[in-house]
Amino acid sequence: MFNKLINKIYKKTRLIIIDLFLINFALFASFYLRFDGNWQQYFNFEYLVVVTIISGIILYFSNLYNKMWKYASISELRSLIRASIIINSIFVVYIFLFQVRMPRSILIINGILDVFLLGGLRFSLRLLKDYLKINKNNGAKKNVLIVGAGDAAEMVVREMHKHPELNKEVIALVDDDPKKHGLEIHGVEVKGDRHDIPDLINRYNVKEIIIAIPSAKGSEIKEIFELSKEDEVEVNIVPGVFEILKGDINLNQIREVKVEDLLRRDPVELNTDNISSYIEGKTVLVTGGAGSIGSELCRQVARFNPEKLIIFDINENNTYFLELELKEEHKDLEIVPIIGSIRDKMKLEQTFTCHKPDVVFHAAAHKHVPLMEHNPEEAIKNNVLGTRNVAQVSAEFEIDRFVLVSTDKAVNPTNVMGASKRGAEMIVQRMSRKSNTKFMAVRFGNVLGSRGSVIPIFKRQIKEGGPVTVTHKDVTRYFMTIPEAAQLVIQAGSLGDGGEVFVLDMGEPVKIMELAEDLIELSGLEVGKDIEIEVVGLRPGEKLYEELLNDDEDNLATEHERIFITSLNSCDWQKLNKSLERLENLIDKGISSKIVDELVDMVGTYEPNRDKVKEINFAEEKKKRRSN
Repeated sequence: MFNKLINKIYKKTRLIIIDLFLINFALFASFYLRFDGNWQQYFNFEYLVVVTIISGIILYFSNLYNKMWKYASISELRSLIRASIIINSIFVVYIFLFQVRMPRSILIINGILDVFLLGGLRFSLRLLKDYLKINKNNGAKKNVLIVGAGDAAEMVVREMHKHPELNKEVIALVDDDPKKHGLEIHGVEVKGDRHDIPDLINRYNVKEIIIAIPSAKGSEIKEIFELSKEDEVEVNIVPGVFEILKGDINLNQIREVKVEDLLRRDPVELNTDNISSYIEGKTVLVTGGAGSIGSELCRQVARFNPEKLIIFDINENNTYFLELELKEEHKDLEIVPIIGSIRDKMKLEQTFTCHKPDVVFHAAAHKHVPLMEHNPEEAIKNNVLGTRNVAQVSAEFEIDRFVLVSTDKAVNPTNVMGASKRGAEMIVQRMSRKSNTKFMAVRFGNVLGSRGSVIPIFKRQIKEGGPVTVTHKDVTRYFMTIPEAAQLVIQAGSLGDGGEVFVLDMGEPVKIMELAEDLIELSGLEVGKDIEIEVVGLRPGEKLYEELLNDDEDNLATEHERIFITSLNSCDWQKLNKSLERLENLIDKGISSKIVDELVDMVGTYEPNRDKVKEINFAEEKKKRRSN
């Protein structure tokens, strides 16, 4: 330890001596440059003594010797300029106090030379490092074309220059803004717009394209990807704004284009003041907190500084790992993992009694359409009666807000899952009229990347060599990313006064057939040649098209442009109660066959489409046989 300290002091002293020599030389050179051959009559060796003493003290206490100058950048240059200014300022004080006659130009020239000489020595190490790195790379460089000429592109070009060991060379940029054409970023020219990509690929033998537009819409990324598709050309992308939450872009963040990028929409802008007002310092409970949506709700809620976050879920493994993740990122937040089911009302009451939540996000639900068609009693137990349990306990404990996570499948439902979620909405609507708690629901469509969603299934099928199975060539769905959905659910919770059903702006519906084709192409394969797409027919309860509103519903705008309130007809509480009682009796007696009929009576807009699905599938099969 002592030896290390001695070595450090010795090394620092040696470097200071070198710098003092350069500073003295700078002062001498200042007089020489100012007075040419007459410098002797104005120069006094006393100046060197004074500058040496001042500089020695300032340099010793500066941080110039704690830096690795082979990685020198603007930050290190600022430190040099700061040290030079301090040294020359104190020298000015000496001149003033001792009435030394000296031209002011000497001080200006001296300051410039100090920075030039001290910086030149240090930055030469950086140049030497870069030179040695370049000469180590003997292989041919991979030519890179960057799409975009904004801040993200600048960071990528800078990073590429800093890492010549990657053996990549940025040969051009393209940008749709004609004002940028012909301009350069770090010596790389903007040589056209996106439509010039095919020509530039051929002209410069481009092997990699990087899309550096984090705010680009999915349609733009898709067009760029189509223009970039050439043999042996790798297409990568700088992640979108949801993935860049803090810090600069670095080369590790650049990744392959994913299908989620092709569906990207404008980023969600949150009104953080509204959210903070009902979450900050409060106890928040998330049911289904370890699921796809629930876990993201927990992550987003944690950002708004609640006093306590309760993760309520039946899945112990997912709950455990989510708890570890949140504790690592939010060390001051009290996180309470509770393993339990929303079917267990006593467990809910114990949880509410012990932790007294202020806000509940109810995300626990069965969501898989085909499974619920075959197990309707489970959909009722969880989605309907479980929601009633959570809502009743929330009302008993007079919590502030209750937000139900619902689905577009609750609109004109054709399957048990959708009808059960509409039943949950009805319960929440009715509870809001008999409670001080503000009850509300939020509807949205399919979530990209959630467990059991179509994209992971397609990826697995592609990995296995196909075929990729699509239920119908015309089937369409609304899509949203998990973070986007969670953020809008939390925002909607700040807007409700009780009884509302919020509808999220889901953008344009996406054809699942096109989604499958895009995913195959993104995997570097060709549809029909490498991977087949097989139409297998609609599943029980499945719709061709999803809807966000019933025929008799209207959207009302809110203060958030991506969130709307749908005007729903009020439900008869007595009729709803009787329907719930009959459903409980059917489940207790094990009469699953009558559950669908009871759901039809309770929901009203529910029309089971089992016969319709059979009819569509039969027509498609008949058409296929004719073509063969």
